[in-house]
Amino acid sequence: MLTTLAILMSLSSGPVIAQAGGQVDVELVLAVDTSRSMDFEEVRIQREGYVEALRHREFIDAVKNGLLGKIAISYFEWAGEVVPDSVIDWQVIEDEEDAAAFAARLEARPISTQRRTSISVAIAQGTTMIVANSFEGMRQVIDVSGDGPNNIGQPVVPIRDKAIEAGIVINGLAIMLRPSGTPGGLDKYYGDCVIGGPGAFVLPVHKIEDFAVAVRRKLVLEISGLTPQPEVRRVAADPSFDCTIGERMWQDFLDR
Repeated sequence: MLTTLAILMSLSSGPVIAQAGGQVDVELVLAVDTSRSMDFEEVRIQREGYVEALRHREFIDAVKNGLLGKIAISYFEWAGEVVPDSVIDWQVIEDEEDAAAFAARLEARPISTQRRTSISVAIAQGTTMIVANSFEGMRQVIDVSGDGPNNIGQPVVPIRDKAIEAGIVINGLAIMLRPSGTPGGLDKYYGDCVIGGPGAFVLPVHKIEDFAVAVRRKLVLEISGLTPQPEVRRVAADPSFDCTIGERMWQDFLDR
């Protein structure tokens, strides 16, 4: 575990803050893409989707219905690196007031976008935040949202595999509002190259008006530990996708 932590902490570019912990049902990290492949309006609606989901009755009920009735949650934004000052530290959520307080912290953040896409950095940051905290979760989950493949930093698969070795489940929200240029579809890329761990899944979003519902559904599944419905793609047993497609697409762009 220490070796995994040391490797991942060396790859993570954001702060890792360990807080007073305790037992919780789930340790959940929200890792949110704010790369410039999404325009300002899309980033704003994505933010509103998370805020709305955190305040929704279904989310609160999922938390309260857990064995312990509480979760630990944190948040950060990423693009080519973890966005400085974007980390919202771990907070325990047990009731509506806790959820509203966390949502308010998220809602107050300025909206901005950054260059490039490094899913490997996002997974590394989420992993170190989980391994370094003082909570004892029955499950540990990194919730990665993104609209394109990894195109900078370390290859995503080795970092993903290290996180899985640490006992972490990685789920994906594939934002497919416009073509990403990923052959076979971004949801397949996420399914083969990004998500992993027992019961891992990727949920695609094709319409901007569906974003809030998709985020809420994803959070409820993650907190409840429910088995996704058949239309939600489960992790592939043997990845068949070219998981370096993003890096190759970026190099092709530079070579033009």
